[in-house]
Amino acid sequence: MSKPLKVEEAEPKGVDFLPGLAVDTVIFGFHLNQLKILLLEYRNTGLMALPGGFVRNTENLNDAARRILAERTGLQDIYLEQFYVFGDLTRHDPAPMRAIMQAKGHMPDDDHWLLSRFVSVGYYALVDFTKAIPIPDELSDSCGWYDLAALPPLMQDHTAIVQKALATLQADLDRKLIGFNLLSETFTMADLQSLYETILGQPLHRSGFQRKILGLGIVERLEKQYSGGAHKAPYLYRFVPNK
Repeated sequence: MSKPLKVEEAEPKGVDFLPGLAVDTVIFGFHLNQLKILLLEYRNTGLMALPGGFVRNTENLNDAARRILAERTGLQDIYLEQFYVFGDLTRHDPAPMRAIMQAKGHMPDDDHWLLSRFVSVGYYALVDFTKAIPIPDELSDSCGWYDLAALPPLMQDHTAIVQKALATLQADLDRKLIGFNLLSETFTMADLQSLYETILGQPLHRSGFQRKILGLGIVERLEKQYSGGAHKAPYLYRFVPNK
């Protein structure tokens, strides 16, 4: 027999939660020129979705986002960046939530709070997917990494949320790159360019890219050079502290 929803969520009026407010998280994963995204599949429904949930009356919004991600995926200590609020009328579709609840043994009335319209606050993060091992919660059959270029159909407006998160990540890359901790302490300019090309989804001119990065003042060149390879050893770089 399937486990029930949490008692507080199953309660028809949702008295422990802020009405009409949800959180959805877009967790991008990068490793070796691959860009993936974390998705879950709701148990016995075939519905694919971003990890998401609801905000309690007693918690801060950012705290709620971290709690929801940890509860849904098992991932903790992930830096989440708030990026957009999704509130179009067209995003309201009670059918997926009804299916999720029915798969857990609940037969909700039409006025159940989980079937109401929700505005969702989007958060995104970029992590090394080889170091972030997700664990599905009791609502999900699976929780794992999917190739961003070949995503399955997602419930409600989650595809649009992913697209907006990706556009935000691409626009913020120069400003947020250091905090993502995706490269070794020292790296080559080619390593950094590869990361940019993977996230931007397009090739970049080598000399132009190097001029741009050096102009940003976020990296510094070390005297030590890369020791691998048979060709001329490239210089190693590191991020400038406090940039």
